[in-house]
Amino acid sequence: MGGCVSKSNEEPMYRPRLGMGCCGSKMGRRTLSGRIVSLHDLVSIPNRITSSGKSKSSCVFTQQGRKGVNQDSMIVWEDFMSKDMTFCGVFDGHGPNGHLVSRKVRESLPVRLLSFMHSIHEEDKLKLLWEEAFLKSFNAMDKELRSHPNVECFCSGSTAVTIIKQGSHLFMGNIGDSRAILGSKDSNDSMVAVQLTVDLKPDLPREAERIKQCKGRVFALEDEPEVPRVWLPFDNAPGLAMARAFGDFCVKDYGVISIPDFSHRLLTDRDQFIVLASDGVWDVLSNEEVVEVVASASSRASAARLVVDSASREWKLKYPTSKMDDCAVVCLFLDGKMDSESSYYEEQRSSSVESDESQRTEPCLQRNATVRSSSVESNSCGNENAETDDAEKEKATEGEQHWSGLEGVTRVNSLVQLPRFSGD
Repeated sequence: MGGCVSKSNEEPMYRPRLGMGCCGSKMGRRTLSGRIVSLHDLVSIPNRITSSGKSKSSCVFTQQGRKGVNQDSMIVWEDFMSKDMTFCGVFDGHGPNGHLVSRKVRESLPVRLLSFMHSIHEEDKLKLLWEEAFLKSFNAMDKELRSHPNVECFCSGSTAVTIIKQGSHLFMGNIGDSRAILGSKDSNDSMVAVQLTVDLKPDLPREAERIKQCKGRVFALEDEPEVPRVWLPFDNAPGLAMARAFGDFCVKDYGVISIPDFSHRLLTDRDQFIVLASDGVWDVLSNEEVVEVVASASSRASAARLVVDSASREWKLKYPTSKMDDCAVVCLFLDGKMDSESSYYEEQRSSSVESDESQRTEPCLQRNATVRSSSVESNSCGNENAETDDAEKEKATEGEQHWSGLEGVTRVNSLVQLPRFSGD
């Protein structure tokens, strides 16, 4: 039969197929032509973008903060399984290898979702089937990271805020403190912001209870009382600023989990766009401010960049002595329309001077007390083998740098310090 809730004249849904095992294996999906596409071939798939730019119905933008390598990743994959389906995700890495973890999740998680999804013949089964697919794929993704031969995840991890838009259905799976919001019109045709996901912080009652039952500890440091963190029972480490994440296996036995918070929403004609972003945005901009920026953008293709520009300005105003965090933004416009190519490139050119200027000044850093953090502190873990040549270059750039969250010399921290474990 046709794809998920697809009409008879739409292309049928393709079925993915995984290769042998999860770590170091060839994971892929079967296309409509029957060819198996491995993860290495994902870059050739049409309507899939993972870097700053735009697609048929979305724009994406990321900007490195002032703490080191950009650990944020993002993806928009249109025509995900059928013509009416789009997958979007933002992944915020933390820890010495957070950039590798977030990229691995960006590449593998959508394919795993495909692999667990089956043909849908009845719309009333959509929610249950997608919930099962989200739960299974997030679990498989974390298992892959645990045993991955080239990505050390013991003290590194990533958030994930992901959505599937299928017709008027919106399915969401979220771990960590990245966030998705909806820009919609109220009865007076005024734009309003609707938060779609919950920031899964350690002080949420259900999260704190689970962590404490597993012998983990939850408390904030004296100099940042608004930042609850997860600590080992026997050591004041790692101080993880979220209750759910991929990776971070040093605290997985103490209440931190990778089970997504799944939800479903029916979209209406009043709903205009969806914004996914890492906490580098949400630490300084409210939901309402982000909706206002997107709704007032001179061109839709520039909306994601304008959100990051606004966040950058707010970081300088609110936290002038702290280094700005990485930012990643995905804007999905629900009517499926974008601007002309000319308006997009004109916007890009006009912003280049401003972007260059903003990168010149370097504020001195002292430790920030914001509620989040996406970056990381570590030392010896940075000497692990990298998955690719690019990863090796990034590690070489970082060199033997000592990452000390307590000194606050490089980042607003998702981790405070690495636990004191033996070498093995």
